[in-house]
Amino acid sequence: MLYYFSDLVLDSSRRELRRGEDQIRLEPQVFDLLEFLIRARDRVVSRDELLDTVWRGRTVSDATLSSRINAARTAVGDNGEAQHLIRTLPRKGVRFIGDVREAPDLQYAAPAADPTHPTEPEKPSIAVLPFNNMSGDAEQEFFADGMAEDIITALSRCSGLFVIARNSSFLYKGKPTDIREIGRELGVAYVLEGSVRRGGNRLRITGQLIDAGSGRHLWADRFDGELSDVFDLQDRITERVVAAIEPTVQFAEVERQKSSKPSRLEAYDLLLRAYGLEYAFTAESTAAALACLDQALAIDPTYAPALAMAAYCHALRHFQGWVTPGDTHEAEGTKLAWQAVELAPNDAQVLWMAAFAIWNMSQDRRAAAPELFARSLRINPNSVTALALGGWIEIMRGNQGPGRTMIERAQRLSPRDPRGWFTSGAMAIAATADENYPEALQWAEKALTQNRRFAVALRVLIVALVNLGRKDRAGTIARELLEVEPALTISGFFKRIPFPRDTMAASYAEALRAAGVPE
Repeated sequence: MLYYFSDLVLDSSRRELRRGEDQIRLEPQVFDLLEFLIRARDRVVSRDELLDTVWRGRTVSDATLSSRINAARTAVGDNGEAQHLIRTLPRKGVRFIGDVREAPDLQYAAPAADPTHPTEPEKPSIAVLPFNNMSGDAEQEFFADGMAEDIITALSRCSGLFVIARNSSFLYKGKPTDIREIGRELGVAYVLEGSVRRGGNRLRITGQLIDAGSGRHLWADRFDGELSDVFDLQDRITERVVAAIEPTVQFAEVERQKSSKPSRLEAYDLLLRAYGLEYAFTAESTAAALACLDQALAIDPTYAPALAMAAYCHALRHFQGWVTPGDTHEAEGTKLAWQAVELAPNDAQVLWMAAFAIWNMSQDRRAAAPELFARSLRINPNSVTALALGGWIEIMRGNQGPGRTMIERAQRLSPRDPRGWFTSGAMAIAATADENYPEALQWAEKALTQNRRFAVALRVLIVALVNLGRKDRAGTIARELLEVEPALTISGFFKRIPFPRDTMAASYAEALRAAGVPE
């Protein structure tokens, strides 16, 4: 959807704010805040609503909230005194008061592989919307999200289903739901929505399956139990949904692996918190996620998803450059990855997280990563992240065709992904490997529009700009990269990042040097 106001247009599908032909850079949280205020412009939005929607219920300071609101004002040309567009009402909240005209996005010319308008997938196809938190406690928001995420994961294991990824379906969190419109936007035949109420030791989960074409309810049920029964309740919902959609799908395909269930529920809570922290994608949030995972593993040292998530967080710190000299993250992350694989050899998410960690941080065992990715995708062919990361690694190994195909499928599975910067970054790497620098430039800039801290895309952008003869701008981007990775050097980069292909490594080295990155 396009929102026109003042002399600006906000493009929710591309997550862009433009003034004429110029694109205005926004941090992801600032974009989310501005979009939410525009969508809810008919009323005053409270502080708690902003925290629930933009920060997913996480606790943030008033100073942080104020800085994001001020950043949104600056982006739209407003200011704290006049407040022509974004007005603060003391002790009540914030409201967008500008005149807005809405229009569907019909004119955008995207790169050829960018599925702006999803084609009809193989049926049956489904999107799982974020579950409503009915507990009256904002702290339980992460728990409700976890219920929906786990059901998405379980459904994704069914070879007979096409399942939209969590990041695209969660885009509708906190917004009025028109099921038929959601079905058209995501290109699915069915939508599952529900709610979670957690009180004391009791848990109630409701779910309803809706035909996205007609809006007709196909199935609805309520599941009550103790908190200790949470995984059993999830499995029962998943089985009922699969049975309602595709009776021939074997229920054995949706049975959760026993190795993926913690011995105590506190470890599961901490894992969900870690997921939310990692999603913020900063050095501080990743460190906080690792702290949560350390607590989870202190409770249950054999909890494979927590082991794998910790390994993955170490890998994120590794390729982002969020490490210090003498850091033992490589040995620690690799150890955690192999422990997770040993404990849960048939858990698709554990396998791809471990594969990514091993590829980045274990030079002597790196050859095992492609096989772990392949095993993960055999178990869950609908995993967006496994496809994007697996495709990325295939490209780095010189297998551009298969790698690009995997990334394109990831984009189709999550057509409105707020973290689309990840797959756009992978496509930028694919274009760089093909020495198609105009395409690499386009994909890298698209990724950075959503996440300016993504070091992978910043590095690709430098390579593309240098090879296109735009060294001045490459130098500007290099300075920006050094703000993300203050200790970055060319020699340190190649010690840290695997480059099996010599030609690609040489291209990166020459471009980084030309842009002014220290040796």
